[in-house]
Amino acid sequence: MGVEPLGLVAKVSPTPSLGSGSNDDQKAVPTPAWTWCGHFQMPLHYPKYTKAEYEAMPEWKLDCLLKDYGLSVSGDVEQKRRFAMGAFLWPC
Repeated sequence: MGVEPLGLVAKVSPTPSLGSGSNDDQKAVPTPAWTWCGHFQMPLHYPKYTKAEYEAMPEWKLDCLLKDYGLSVSGDVEQKRRFAMGAFLWPC
């Protein structure tokens, strides 16, 4: 009776050789960055737009902003604006 894995697998790439030792004939293949996080990487900074900026923001920019944070919202531009303001604006 052992512990069963949760289905999570860490992908580890081998350390490339520096040109000496027994690994000289092997080619190191870099692992693409998107495989590390399942195609999503949280942005470093929280968006700092004002309510007025969200209200004037074009739909394509709202789509890009929401996509950057891993959010997909269907609906018209007003629904996307309300969602973005609810998600990113702090009540005063």
